[in-house]
Amino acid sequence: MQRPEPFDVRLVSARALTPGVRELGFERLDGQTVRFEPGQWVNLWLSKGDEPELKRAYSIASPPDGSPRFTLAVTRVEGGPASTRLHQLALGEELRVVGPNGFFTRAADEVAPALYVATGTGLAPLRSMLHAATRAATHAPQWLLFGTRHEGDILYRDELTELAARAPGVRYEVTLSRGGDAWKGRRGYVQTHVSALFEELAATSGGALPHVYVCGLDKMVSAVRDLARGELGVDRKRVHTERYD
Repeated sequence: MQRPEPFDVRLVSARALTPGVRELGFERLDGQTVRFEPGQWVNLWLSKGDEPELKRAYSIASPPDGSPRFTLAVTRVEGGPASTRLHQLALGEELRVVGPNGFFTRAADEVAPALYVATGTGLAPLRSMLHAATRAATHAPQWLLFGTRHEGDILYRDELTELAARAPGVRYEVTLSRGGDAWKGRRGYVQTHVSALFEELAATSGGALPHVYVCGLDKMVSAVRDLARGELGVDRKRVHTERYD
């Protein structure tokens, strides 16, 4: 696993994914490749001048591609100094980064089936895993269950819908906890749908046991982990979790 190292980056792209989430694209100033495993995260140093130390960890949302670039997805937190700074960051501004870090990873050439479960920007590391495996042409069965409150909060919706339509083995599901009357998809928390999707994935994977990757806030992650290990009987080595709080 790549050892964490400090390096400097500049912001080269930015766009709103939803009203409260901003995607930021960074590039290393030295032009070297950003080396990381799908699912890892970096620390951003956000202090200016003599300000008190301010650093935050964010999962990389893009797959490794041999370039000096990577992207993050940042939720704006009311009164949060780090997210406020990142949502105001201008193109060309520079930051110090330390990384990669973390053991919540999946190799791009992994062929075991995977059920990805995410809420909010917990989708970021799973997006990295999904794209990395698709680019590696493993054709591994990969099913993604994403949960959020409202339809307008769905991250990367068009991209993931298109990926599922063209990539063998990829399935994309969304559930809304507060979906409006026009919403025709799944409803409720992700926990409501994990068992059925896992069992269907296992049944269609030729006997290969799926791994479960879960990322989001602690309450959801703990609930899905306990469900997988308990009701579904998934071995703990096949349940991978990352918490954002």
